[in-house]
Amino acid sequence: MMSKPKILAFAGSTRIDSFNKKLVKIAATGATEAGADVTVIDLRDFPMPLYDGDLEQQEGLPPNARKLKDIMLEHQGFLISSPEYNSSISAVLKNTIDWTSRQSEGEASLACFKGKVAGIMSTSTGILGGLRGLVHVRSILGNIGVIVIPDQVAVVKANEAFNSDGTLKDKNQEGQIKMIGASVTKMLSKINN
Repeated sequence: MMSKPKILAFAGSTRIDSFNKKLVKIAATGATEAGADVTVIDLRDFPMPLYDGDLEQQEGLPPNARKLKDIMLEHQGFLISSPEYNSSISAVLKNTIDWTSRQSEGEASLACFKGKVAGIMSTSTGILGGLRGLVHVRSILGNIGVIVIPDQVAVVKANEAFNSDGTLKDKNQEGQIKMIGASVTKMLSKINN
């Protein structure tokens, strides 16, 4: 019997009440309902210094980068909700990718990323919902070997979009977010079958 696909879900934000954290949890629910084993993490729990090649050469990976990399290595897919900062990717998400992409001794290049499947989404208080930032997220992930599914959703006016329990007021949009999780699950099931 085939094992359940393992998917890691996180937002590219450390803000406690982040709209993107709420959004990625909806996608995680969709993946779980489709049969995946989903782990939701908070990047706030993995603080790291800004990537610095000199620091890496002197000390290796920071402890939290190593912990996060180990978690990523255990999963075949990702669900990533990315806030948009100044029309691009958030610094914490880029820094996470930069540190975890570093090759450790005896490890394949880009071991955390190559051949993994990802679903991406965003939300922001603006009228584009973080759409411009998703272009960069898709490009970065694609360039490091991640298969990013075509479907993505950008939820506009995040400050008005969520119910107090973290669900979306627009049930059609909530279904689209859940479908991203389900689609990653289905693709992983096909690849690993």
